[in-house]
Amino acid sequence: MTSSSGPLAGIRIIELAGIGPAPHAATLLADLGADVVIIQRPGLLPPEGFPGDQTKRGRRVIEANLKDPEQVSQILDLIERSDVLIEGFRPSVAERLGLGPDECLTRNPRLVYGRMTGWGQQGPLAHTAGHDINYISRTGVLHAIGRKGERPVPPLNMVGDFGGGSMFLIMGVLAALIERQTSGKGQVIDAAMVDGVLALSHMMWAFRGQNLWSDERGVNALDTGAPFYDTYETADGKYMAVGAIEPQFYALLLQGLELDPAELPAQMDTSKWPELKELFADVFVRRTRDEWTEIFGGTDACVTPVLTFAEAETDEHLTARGDFVDIDGITQHASAPRFSRTPPQQPSAPAREAVNIDDLWR
Repeated sequence: MTSSSGPLAGIRIIELAGIGPAPHAATLLADLGADVVIIQRPGLLPPEGFPGDQTKRGRRVIEANLKDPEQVSQILDLIERSDVLIEGFRPSVAERLGLGPDECLTRNPRLVYGRMTGWGQQGPLAHTAGHDINYISRTGVLHAIGRKGERPVPPLNMVGDFGGGSMFLIMGVLAALIERQTSGKGQVIDAAMVDGVLALSHMMWAFRGQNLWSDERGVNALDTGAPFYDTYETADGKYMAVGAIEPQFYALLLQGLELDPAELPAQMDTSKWPELKELFADVFVRRTRDEWTEIFGGTDACVTPVLTFAEAETDEHLTARGDFVDIDGITQHASAPRFSRTPPQQPSAPAREAVNIDDLWR
């Protein structure tokens, strides 16, 4: 069963099966109550007794061969009754299948057609392959992540695929649905990860424009250059995260570390940052992570333990908010954000069997 409550209840979405950010976008939209149907090749449903693909939670499945003109015709009939279509193919692939924007919007002028790619629908690289690491490397963002004198560090695949990708696809889809209320017309959303990543890095570009950000990695306030914005090893080989940027928070950091500010360089004296980092590291390694967590707990010092995924599952704050749910015996994130009047229900498990396309949305 799909969600029947939430702020997007009643919105019908077709997802042409893919990988990465497009399915993530569909998951989050389904979490908020949209009726999302995946169209995928036969034989991809999980066998009996095995957990499903958790990236496909909360949706129904239609099995179809997109190279079969008769089945494509059936999908176009379904598109006439849909609000949104999401696809993550390379440019022109959907057109070759007979499911491009022109065909779909002709059948349903109110359709919001969401296209998710890395490089975008146009440009010299539009038709070439890539992954998160490639998209963020071309924008300057990957170069900025890492420590001084070391190689750039890929931030998992969260910045390109999901931050710059799926979240901007969702924003475009929701904006187009709102605009449709006025115009009565749908439109095509070109969501490119390179575009979204650049938007995410807005603050760094603004800092650069004011000569407040260096292209040298690991020397800036937010890239491990500053002693008050970094991680430090503890006595038990674990880590604490420090984000004491504001002066009042920095004062509490020093208080917790039992350091006298009168004996230290000024917080924003960048020439002394390496010296302060060494001092902080020497102090943090004297106690365990749990001891530091106790010292800084309940304060505004902005000092927190660095938890593993396993530890996060039992974190007192996250559990108090109900941030995790169990789906098919697998821990997953709960729906986000929260809604006061139209809260969505818990996402359902991935589909175990396909539905008949003729039975949908009649």
